[in-house]
Amino acid sequence: MKPAESASDTAAEAQANAQAEARAEMADLRRRAAEGDIDSFGDGALSIAGAEAAADDERIIKSGRLAGKSLWQSIWILSIPVLVQQLMAALVGTTDTLLAGNLPPGTAGAALDGVGFGATFMWVATIVLMGIGIGAQAIIARAMGSGNVTEARAAGGTAVTVSFVAGIGGAIASWFAGPIAAEWMGLSDEALRYATEFVHIIAISMPLMSVMMVGGMALHGAGETVQPSVIAVATNVVNVLCSWALSGVVVVFGSLTIANPSSVDPSRWGVWGIAAGTSICYAVGGIWTLVVLLRGVKDFKVAPANLMPDRVMLQRITTLGIPNMLEGATMWLTTSIGVTKFIGIIAVAEGGAAGPVKGLFGAHMVTVRWESFSFLPGFAMGTAAGALAGQYMGAGSAIMARRAIWACLWIAMTIMGLLGIVFMVAGDTLAHLMSRDPVIIAEVPKALFICGIVQVFFAMALVIRQGLKGCGDAKGTFRITLVSTVLIRVPLAYVCGVMLGWGLAGIWIGLCVELGVRGLLFLARFMGGNWEKVKV
Repeated sequence: MKPAESASDTAAEAQANAQAEARAEMADLRRRAAEGDIDSFGDGALSIAGAEAAADDERIIKSGRLAGKSLWQSIWILSIPVLVQQLMAALVGTTDTLLAGNLPPGTAGAALDGVGFGATFMWVATIVLMGIGIGAQAIIARAMGSGNVTEARAAGGTAVTVSFVAGIGGAIASWFAGPIAAEWMGLSDEALRYATEFVHIIAISMPLMSVMMVGGMALHGAGETVQPSVIAVATNVVNVLCSWALSGVVVVFGSLTIANPSSVDPSRWGVWGIAAGTSICYAVGGIWTLVVLLRGVKDFKVAPANLMPDRVMLQRITTLGIPNMLEGATMWLTTSIGVTKFIGIIAVAEGGAAGPVKGLFGAHMVTVRWESFSFLPGFAMGTAAGALAGQYMGAGSAIMARRAIWACLWIAMTIMGLLGIVFMVAGDTLAHLMSRDPVIIAEVPKALFICGIVQVFFAMALVIRQGLKGCGDAKGTFRITLVSTVLIRVPLAYVCGVMLGWGLAGIWIGLCVELGVRGLLFLARFMGGNWEKVKV
C-alpha cells in the first residue's frame, strides 16, 4: 500500500471511530434516560433532548488549542486574535487609500481611482487563491477535532506549497490582465497609468501573499489564531512606514499636518511608493507565516517533508477548493469587472464633454474601506464559526457545530448592526477623514447610509457562509453565491446605477439589496441541515 493511501485510510478510520464512539455514547444515554438512571435536573428522568446535550459535550475536541475548552472559551480564543488580524489587514488597504487621497490636489482624484481599482482587482484575485486555504482549513479542522494531527500536518504542508505555485500563476495573470481590465473599465488615462503601476508592483509579492493567507487559514483550522494576528500587526506596521516613506506623501488630518521625512516627489512617485510599501509588507508576512508553520504550534507543525504535496491530500483539498475558487471567480467577475465597469459608465455620463469624472471609483473604494471595519467582526466570528464547527464535526458532534455557528452569528449581527448605525449617522465625518476631494465628500456619505441599513444581513452572509465552509459545504455556498450575484447583484446594480440614473448611490442600492438576499439564502441553507452530511 502506498504511504499516501495508508495515511488517508488511517484518517478515515479515525474519523469513523470518533463518530461511532459518539453514537455509542448517545445510545447509552438514551437507554439510561429511559430507565430513569440519570437526571440532569434531579427529577428522576433525563429527556432525550437532555441526553443529546450530554452526549454533545462542549469539550469534545481532542487536539490543538481548543482541546478541552468550552464553546464560549473557544469562540473568544479564535475570534479576538482574528479580529485584530483583520483590523490590521483592513488598515493596509485603508493606509493605501489614505495616502492616495493625500497626494497633491492635481493628482489625488486619478490616484484614488487607480489605487482603488488596483486594490479591488488584486483583492478579488486573491479570493480565488483563498479557495486552497478554505479546503485545507476544513480538512485540518476535522482532523484536529478527531485528534488526527498527522493528517492535519499533511494538509497544511500540501496547501502551503500549492498556494505558492498558484500565487506565481496569479501574479503572471494579474500582470497582464490588470491593465486590460482597467482600460476596459473606462478609467481616465492618468488613472489607467496609476492602476497599471499599482497592479504590477503588488503582483510581484503575490506568491508570498498567497502563502500568508493560506498558511494563516491552515493555522485557523488548527485552532491557532494568535500567531497570524501577530504577523498581521507586524506587516501593517511595515506597510505604513514603507508606503509613507516611499511615496513622499504629506498627510493632513484637518488642522494637523504630518510631514514626510523623505525627499521623494509624491506627484511622480506617490502611487509607486504606496504599492511598493504594500508589496514589501506582504513579502514579510509570507516569510514569517512559513517560519511559524515550520516551527509549529500546539499539536500542529508543518515539517519540511510535509511541503512535498501528498497526492491524496491534494485531491481532497482540490475537491473542496475548486468550488471556493469558482465562488471567488464569480465575485471577481461581478465586483471587479461588472460593478467597476458600471462606475466607469457613470463617470463618463456625469463628466460629459469634460471627460470622465475623476474620483468616482475612489469614492466607491473609500466606502468599501469604511465598511470593512464592520466586515471585521463578522469575518472574525465567521472564522471562529468555521474552525469550531469543523472541529466539532470531526469530533462527531453536529449539534455542537450548529450551536457554534448560531452563537457566532448572534454576536456578529449585534456588533455589525451597531456599526451600521454609525455609518448612517456619521457618513460625512468619515468621508472628510479619508480625503479632501470634493467627489469623495459628496458621494461617500450616501453610499455609507445605504450600506449601513443591511449590516445585519451582511453578518448572516459572512458568518453562516464561513461556518458552512468550515464543515466542508463548499458546493452549497458556491451555488448560493453564483445565483445571487449573477441573477441579482449585477442586474440590479446596473438598473439602479446606470439605467435609472441614480449614479454611485444607485449601484450601492443594488449591491446592498443583493447582500440582504444572499444573507437570507445562507440562513435557509443552514437551517435546512444538508451541510451536516457533507464528507471531507
